[in-house]
Amino acid sequence: MRVLEIDHPLVAHKLTVLRDRSTHSSVFRQLADELVTLLAYEATRNVAVAPVEIETPVSGMTGTKLTNPKPMVVPILRAGLGMLDGMTRLLPTAEVGFLGMVRNEETLEVTTYANRLPDDLTGRQCFVVDPMLATGHTLIAAVNYLHERGARDITCVTLLSAPEGIATLSEAIGEDVDLTVVTAAIDDRLNASGYIVPGLGDAGDRLFGVVD
Repeated sequence: MRVLEIDHPLVAHKLTVLRDRSTHSSVFRQLADELVTLLAYEATRNVAVAPVEIETPVSGMTGTKLTNPKPMVVPILRAGLGMLDGMTRLLPTAEVGFLGMVRNEETLEVTTYANRLPDDLTGRQCFVVDPMLATGHTLIAAVNYLHERGARDITCVTLLSAPEGIATLSEAIGEDVDLTVVTAAIDDRLNASGYIVPGLGDAGDRLFGVVD
């Protein structure tokens, strides 16, 4: 498993504003979208391409195009929806699938309650988007779900990651999956409740408000 922590002043600036508890949800959504676009630039560095012959106004040339099958972006509901536009802005031809997953706050176990994905993902590059890699359980479940459907090339894009979650994910996912994690920052640790420290709080609540 490869882990890429993006070292860029714009990423650091936007992430700092996201962390601030006084940042309003409307600003949080806008900055999260901008931040994901920056992360997507690095996450798609190895997207599958092929040469294509075109004619410019001056001459012919060999260019580059995305290959088939199309990449798939998979947001983890609900918080991952706040990252979807940032990914599809750079991959407008990508198809979008959805995974609904919920973490039990007491046991930290993950349950899948919904999916909207093709049955066969063989040969598809999949980009899983979820704001937080905390305990790692949600992304483990998501990666396994995609792997069971044939996906072998999977990139997880997160705003923040915890060292414990990275270690757990790396240990749980076998060598059959070409897995990359792209994140804006690797924070200090998890607290007893499974939240990233210093973190930014509950990303879903800050994106969309508290749901009772």
